[in-house]
Amino acid sequence: MQATVHCAVKGSVGYCFQRGRDLSGFGYIRCGELRIPQHIDEPSWNRLRLNSASTGLVFARTRDCINGIFWSRTMSRSVKLQASGKDHGDIVPMVPQGKSSGTVLPFVGVACLGAILFGYHLGVVNGALEYLAKDLGIAENTVLQGWIVSTLLAGATIGSFTGGALADKFGRTRTFQLDAVPLAVGTFLCATAQSVQTMIIGRLLAGIGIGISSAIVPLYISEISPTEIRGALGSVNQLFICVGILAALVAGLPLAGNPLWWRSMFGIAVLPSVLLAIGMMFSPESPRWLFQRGRILEAENAIKTLCGKERVSEVMRDLTASTQGTMEPEAGWLDLFTRRYWKVVSVGAALFLFQQLAGINAVVYYSTSVFRSAGIESDVAASALVGAANVLGTALASSLMDKQGRKSLLMISFGGMAASMLLLSLSFTWKVLAPNAGSLAVIGTVLYVLSFSLGAGPVPALLLPEIFASRICAKAVSLSLGMHWISNFVIGLWFLSVVNKFGISSVYLGFSTVCLLAVMYIVGNVVETKGRSLEEIERALNQAA
Repeated sequence: MQATVHCAVKGSVGYCFQRGRDLSGFGYIRCGELRIPQHIDEPSWNRLRLNSASTGLVFARTRDCINGIFWSRTMSRSVKLQASGKDHGDIVPMVPQGKSSGTVLPFVGVACLGAILFGYHLGVVNGALEYLAKDLGIAENTVLQGWIVSTLLAGATIGSFTGGALADKFGRTRTFQLDAVPLAVGTFLCATAQSVQTMIIGRLLAGIGIGISSAIVPLYISEISPTEIRGALGSVNQLFICVGILAALVAGLPLAGNPLWWRSMFGIAVLPSVLLAIGMMFSPESPRWLFQRGRILEAENAIKTLCGKERVSEVMRDLTASTQGTMEPEAGWLDLFTRRYWKVVSVGAALFLFQQLAGINAVVYYSTSVFRSAGIESDVAASALVGAANVLGTALASSLMDKQGRKSLLMISFGGMAASMLLLSLSFTWKVLAPNAGSLAVIGTVLYVLSFSLGAGPVPALLLPEIFASRICAKAVSLSLGMHWISNFVIGLWFLSVVNKFGISSVYLGFSTVCLLAVMYIVGNVVETKGRSLEEIERALNQAA
């Protein structure tokens, strides 16, 4: 007597199995010509799976059948848990006991070279602009100076939209290697420029490079990190962006004694670009991307390198479950705006929009004037204080990300930013605070940057690869990062005009209001992803849709 045929899909490999009973009444499961007793215990299942895998490629199909049946058993237990009233949030994710034999940190470090370059290119022009303008003969032409600054942001917008498509087509590691080309060439052109045109072209290429980096660094780190430390490793991306900005500030220290040092400041960035390309030659590809391409053995080898051989079956089981019953093709750009995906895509775009409209770049830009009003004359000291607060907050966020959770850190962060902005606004308007206005402005600025770095800075880039379905992930991350760069460009373009028209106090009050709106939006729309695998999150969001 045979039961209903059950089907499953593993990557691009399909397999079917039947349940039935033999003449003696014992249950069995048939997969092709393979017949396995249904009453077999768990240790025997594991031995059978390992033996089938160790006999070579001839029995690869048998191994897939056994893995599929084993997955079926696991899902049956999951269904029973859900039937008893527990949803996805109540199910405790499987975390292996003991120390993992995998190694992920060196490869996260290689990827973070892209984050360092991101921060370095954003910060390097601040100290070098005055000196390069004199050297290129545009000291009196603020329009051309503005083009040198803003061309980087325009290039980053282009790069952020193309990064996802490249990562989907060529893979994450190959995209990093391709990204190193505009980063290195653009940097070289800036360092050797003898004309404004060459400098602008160099900044545009460097911008395209950091735009691609901004999309693929958090994506790659999220996909190679073990679930239990994914939050901490993901926030390292923002930490290294801050390190890159600080490195640019430090690199500018010799400028006072050597006006031509600005060329060396740009030239320094060629080295990490080359190291990024070389490092990615030895880094494993994302197991998730390999699995989606049907490259199962390569995915297993990558998991073994990153998480240890003891976790291969667990991670492969998650990847199998995430694609169970679907062989959908890769999503196109228009798919992001369909009813199925738009809600979660809009969350990613909104988080980056709130991040920029909350005024982080405006506050950092205006911090020097604020500190001067408090009696701090040194631009370097003011910038260093803001940079130190940023690094400190991001380091603290890394330690809290997998304990406190992403959603709660976002709410705490935007709430702290709202309070800090209100303090800054009042320090400029309330006469009763006038005697201490300078000190309060400094405190408000530092607290604002510290609050930003706790959540609003690192969490969006970490959260996006976690909440986006695998078939839309790279493109959806690119779309959200595009929103980041566009809003960044608009704020940079119009900030001073708005300040001149309405006053800095009113602008800061507006930023405070945006932060409060962000808290309300997060409460109603952002899901908590702490401690859940990417595949668990995807299944939960698909069911909620």
